[in-house]
Amino acid sequence: MARAHRDSPLAEALASIADEIAEDRESLLGVMRRLEVPTRRYTVWAAGAAEWLGRLKSNGRLFRRSPLTSVVELEFLRLGVEGKAAGWGTMRPLADADERLDEAELDELIERARRQKRVLEELRLRQAQEVFRTGEGEQQVRGESVESPR
Repeated sequence: MARAHRDSPLAEALASIADEIAEDRESLLGVMRRLEVPTRRYTVWAAGAAEWLGRLKSNGRLFRRSPLTSVVELEFLRLGVEGKAAGWGTMRPLADADERLDEAELDELIERARRQKRVLEELRLRQAQEVFRTGEGEQQVRGESVESPR
């Protein structure tokens, strides 16, 4: 999503969140190693396949993004961050009894996820307002092409 919006007003915020999500993934892999939880490559493949399949939607646009695509992507990204925050929150009480879990690291990851959720929600609301203010989102909801005359 950050690449798709590199020339938009969302670019800076999305690039920052993308960098943080990459750091969070590395933190998760570190926690998994310390807990001796094996990584499953097929889950990475499945996530990539789901993202690709999500782009094969009937929105009247084969090679360009629908105006609503950004709103939907921001909603899914926010949900993913919410799930990540829940995972960190689940591990946090366990850190008191398990020296393999770093309390300070988990506190930082929880706070970062909260911040990411706030930013993503702001971006989602701003994008939704923009799309529906221009009427493009309304036409997409009704299944009309945005280029169709009103």
